[in-house]
Amino acid sequence: MVNKQQKFRDKTKSEEGTIVRFSSGEAVNALVEEFIGRTGARGEVSQVKVKILEGRNKGKSMRRNIKGPVKIGDLVTLRETEIEARRIKGNYGRSL
Repeated sequence: MVNKQQKFRDKTKSEEGTIVRFSSGEAVNALVEEFIGRTGARGEVSQVKVKILEGRNKGKSMRRNIKGPVKIGDLVTLRETEIEARRIKGNYGRSL
């Protein structure tokens, strides 16, 4: 499978205006630390907190949406680590 290059806008202004750069395109591994809740129209997406294990944002903890089965301690592969998922509204937490 070939990784697509993703475009994102650089916040620094130059004489020409906004510069468009490409992210590295490298997939990075992350460890699922916490299960936050379910989201999506039918609850098919899990929102979890992950810790980035490698790459530019190594050690950073962030919120991500993951489709499919996932549990605490799973290793997930992320295509990008710049964008964090929005908080889900409503009742937080999950009874165990």
